[in-house]
Amino acid sequence: MNNTSANAPRPLPGTGTHGSRGSHGTPGALGTPGSPGYRRSRWTSADLSLIAVFAALTAVFSILPGVPLGAGVPITLQTLAVMLTGMLLGPGRGAAAVGLFLVAGLAGLPVFSGFRGGLGVLAGPSAGYLLSFPVAAAVVGLLAGLVLRRARKGRSVLLFAAGLATSFAVVHPAGIAGLMLNGHLSFPAALAADMAFWPGDVVKNLLAAAVAVSVFKAFPRMAVPDRGGR
Repeated sequence: MNNTSANAPRPLPGTGTHGSRGSHGTPGALGTPGSPGYRRSRWTSADLSLIAVFAALTAVFSILPGVPLGAGVPITLQTLAVMLTGMLLGPGRGAAAVGLFLVAGLAGLPVFSGFRGGLGVLAGPSAGYLLSFPVAAAVVGLLAGLVLRRARKGRSVLLFAAGLATSFAVVHPAGIAGLMLNGHLSFPAALAADMAFWPGDVVKNLLAAAVAVSVFKAFPRMAVPDRGGR
């Protein structure tokens, strides 16, 4: 029997010539990293390590001494860590990292401001801010991905705008709601208390954007927005 192309065994659909490893030798990968069709079906050990590292970074920034305010919510570096995590890791891994930090704190680890932890923080005036953090990391990660895809110049300005927009669209409304619910403040009083955080958020988002651009320059692969996890 002649071994012609008509009767030669055919590879399974989507596997190319490398069996179940895909056309580029990567399990679960479609396309070339950085190409429009590229995606991964699962996170790698490197992704999980980054999630753990940035969850720890958020915890460190949270427990650093803050500036106490009358509303009972201190000014800390938490939002700097949240925005930086989303910008660098993207929406999926960024939300996972900040979510891991939040779950660890609610489970009782003293990773929140003032070395607090446990479910009791959900009854405090800072609950709205804390619960908004994973969503904020996801939103700023999505916006950062758009910046990385479409902009080659002025990335620091655009990333700053993405972080500031996320702060005022996600973090501050949730924080005001928490102040009204748990702090028993009227809306004008809660808004006035929240405004104390605005100047600091501008500075923290400037820092987050500057650090993110520096990291992308040092590690260009982190700036590929189409890869899995972004």
